[in-house]
This record gives sequence, C-alpha cells and structure tokens, in this order.
Amino acid sequence: MRWNISKEFDFCYGHRVWSQELNPDFSLDSCLMCRHLHGHQGKVIVHLESSNLKNGMVTDFKHLNWFKQFLDDTLDHKFVLDLNDPLFETLLPHFKDKKELLYHNEDFYTFDLTTIKKEPIHIHEMYEGYILVDFVPTSENLSAWLLKILQKKMDEISIKVSHVEFLETPKSKSTVYA
Repeated sequence: MRWNISKEFDFCYGHRVWSQELNPDFSLDSCLMCRHLHGHQGKVIVHLESSNLKNGMVTDFKHLNWFKQFLDDTLDHKFVLDLNDPLFETLLPHFKDKKELLYHNEDFYTFDLTTIKKEPIHIHEMYEGYILVDFVPTSENLSAWLLKILQKKMDEISIKVSHVEFLETPKSKSTVYA
C-alpha cells in the first residue's frame, strides 16, 4: 500500500516571465502579457507519500507549518524577479551591479538594505518587496524550486514529497514530480 496526503497553501505574489514566447499557430493573439509585471493569487499543493504509517499517519499536517511560515515570510505579497531579467537594472537601479545581495539557504536572494540606509523609506519598502531567484519565475520553475525546499526539510523526518502543484490562477496549474 501507498498513502498520499496533501495540504494547500495560498499566497499573493507578482512576477514577470521575461522569456515568454508564443507560437502564432496556437495563440489567438500575439500579446506577450506574461512579460508584463503582474500578480497572482497563487496556491501551492504539497503532496507527501509513504508506504508506512506512523501513528496511523503519513505525517502530521502540522509538520508543514514551517512551509506556511516560509511562504508568508518569503513570497506573500512579494515580487519574484529573475536575477538575469533584462529589466533588472531598470527596475532596481540601486543594486544594478548585484553586489549587495543576501543569499538565503532556500536558493533566493534579497537586498542588503544597509547599503541604502540614507534613501527615503519608500525606496526601502520597494526593495523589501523583491525576492530574487536565478531562474525565470514561471509556475513550472517555481513549483520545482518549492519542491526542492520542501524535500530538503522533510528529509529531516524521512518524509517523501511526491509532487508539488502550483496554481497561478484557479485554472492554470503546473505539477512537478520528485
């Protein structure tokens, strides 16, 4: 036997898919809307599996509370931007050289705001709203990134993350399998 449990997490985020291309034989128009700065009400569904139950469970759902905290602290109401986005320097001129970035163990960066301490508060607030990643933040890439973060942590209690579903909208979803 094999059991699978899942838990859903909601958050708001923004992104830009600067690499978007459309095949004119399949799209009804040529508008590359995902290249625009835009936001979503995102949803992540985490699937955990096991062939053995401990205390009658794959694991306790509370063992994913850390992930909810990660989403709230890291992604909720933030803008996810690729470090290689051609608009990086235009959008983030104070850090155009990318030298004052703080690396986080979950493979993302934020800004060292001490380097702009003399700037007005609205400038600080703008930079606080960015999460920088080293990939184009498509739903496929975001789901793979989150699966990696989840599996690394769940390995500590020997729980397998079988797959992660990432919904940009209620009708648009990507799924990545471990």
